[in-house]
Amino acid sequence: MLSPFISGHLNQRVFWREVLTVKALLMGWVVLIFSIPLAGLAETADDLEEPSGPVILTVSGNVGLTNVGSEAQFDRAMLEALPQHEFDTTTPWTEASNHYRGPLMRELLARLNAESDTVHVAALNGYEAEIPVSDFEEYDVILALEKDEKAIPIREYGPLWVLYPFDQDEALLSEKIRFRAVWQVMHIDVR
Repeated sequence: MLSPFISGHLNQRVFWREVLTVKALLMGWVVLIFSIPLAGLAETADDLEEPSGPVILTVSGNVGLTNVGSEAQFDRAMLEALPQHEFDTTTPWTEASNHYRGPLMRELLARLNAESDTVHVAALNGYEAEIPVSDFEEYDVILALEKDEKAIPIREYGPLWVLYPFDQDEALLSEKIRFRAVWQVMHIDVR
C-alpha cells in the first residue's frame, strides 16, 4: 500500500477513507463498551433478588415482579434498599410525636409493577384491612420500618406498619382511616 504522505489526489482519498473507517470502528466500540453496563442496569432494575435474611413481608396477587414463585418476598435489607420517606407524626395509639421512616406504599407497589385498586393487608396478630390504592396516591402513606431511627419492635407495632401522616390532614384521624393503619404487617395481597 502506498503511504498516505505521498502527494497525490488518489492517496489523499485513500488516506481519508481509512481515517473515517478507523473513526467509525472506534465510535462503534465506544458505543458497545458503554451500552453493556447500561443493559446490565436495565436488567437488574427489573429483577427482584431473593431475600437473604428472614422474610418480614410477602406481597402476592396482581404483582408483575416476583422473586419466590408467584410472590414478592422481602427481608429487612431489601425494604431498606428502596427509596425511603420520613415524617414526624402523632398517632391515635402513641403518646407523643415520633419520627417514622420507610418506603412509600405507592413506590413499593410501583416497584412490583402492581396493578390494583385495593390491597388487603394482614398482620401478625390476625388483623386484616382493605386499603384503597387511592389512599397511597392522595397521601404519603409509608410502610414504616423505623420509629425514631430504630427498628420498630413487634411489641410497639412493628416490624412493619402501614402509617399515614396523621398530623398533615385532620381527615386522616377518621375511624375509617385509622382502621387502615395496620401494624405488625406481614402480608399484602394486591387485588
